[in-house]
Amino acid sequence: MVQKQGFSREIRLGDLPLKKGGVLRDAVLTGYQIGALNARRDNLVIVPCYYGGTYEGSLPLVGAGGPLAGGDYCVVLFDMFGNGRASSPSRCHPSQAGHRFPAVTLDDNVEAQRRALQAWFGDVDIALATGWSMGGMQSYLWAARHPRRVQRLLPVCATARCWPHNRVFLDGVRSALMADPVYNGGDYQRAPEAGLKAFARVYAGWAYSQAFFRQGLYRNLGFADIDALLRFWEQDHLAQDANDLLAVMHAWESADPGDSALGAISARTLVMPSRTDLYFTVEDARHEAGLIAGARVEVLDSDYGHAAGAPGREPVAMAQWWRAMAGLLATP
Repeated sequence: MVQKQGFSREIRLGDLPLKKGGVLRDAVLTGYQIGALNARRDNLVIVPCYYGGTYEGSLPLVGAGGPLAGGDYCVVLFDMFGNGRASSPSRCHPSQAGHRFPAVTLDDNVEAQRRALQAWFGDVDIALATGWSMGGMQSYLWAARHPRRVQRLLPVCATARCWPHNRVFLDGVRSALMADPVYNGGDYQRAPEAGLKAFARVYAGWAYSQAFFRQGLYRNLGFADIDALLRFWEQDHLAQDANDLLAVMHAWESADPGDSALGAISARTLVMPSRTDLYFTVEDARHEAGLIAGARVEVLDSDYGHAAGAPGREPVAMAQWWRAMAGLLATP
């Protein structure tokens, strides 16, 4: 995959006031920029981060074959508070490290992104806000909080709020991690490895569909069997900080902009849920789309479950996302 070169970005926000009270001390937001604003200043695309990832995980969206690859757009891929790159329990002011990290919401992330864009570009509209999973949740919030600025909206495998069954799923994986006595309420002296492994295995059962496992689609991802896939998930989560994972999860499960905020969205909107997503369901996505004037729903017809929308993961779904993106960007 050929990809345009870009550069890392960082903004130091000082003490950032938080929606739930208090401040995030010495807040830092990081990301990556590819391309530049054009003379009309109407080509900015933002891609917020998904759960458990960094901006690097969204780079396939700017790859060859997609509408963002030709250099016509200024694409900003954001990290997220708690992901280990931006301010996080593992990387923050010492007074807020670890279990002392404050409750950060998606609203706080979007406000930090707004401040970053203002500092880097000044007043500029957003041609497209898009993202997968929590990236899509933040895209919704951008369009809801700044309806005059966001021209087009494309959330993939996401809903604007965390619906009840989604919250039950999150509670299950969180409980698996916290059951490890080493976790110690977040005040651990070494990584709670047993908890992280349990967290990963429970999560894997939700990330893909029943059909994904029944049909052996994990082989398309390079895994010989289910055990190999689960071992990969374990190793991936052992490389992450437990408090980081739970800080981002709090932002996820507390997401609820409200019906009136969704009704205020004026962006040309296309919502793309996965037919087999177990927690960001088609039904929930259709309900929210019904609150947004003119919104359309196009279902990803994939057996990969929630992972169908992961950037670059499943070629057919990726091509469908690119086509949808190109169609939106082509409309005035």
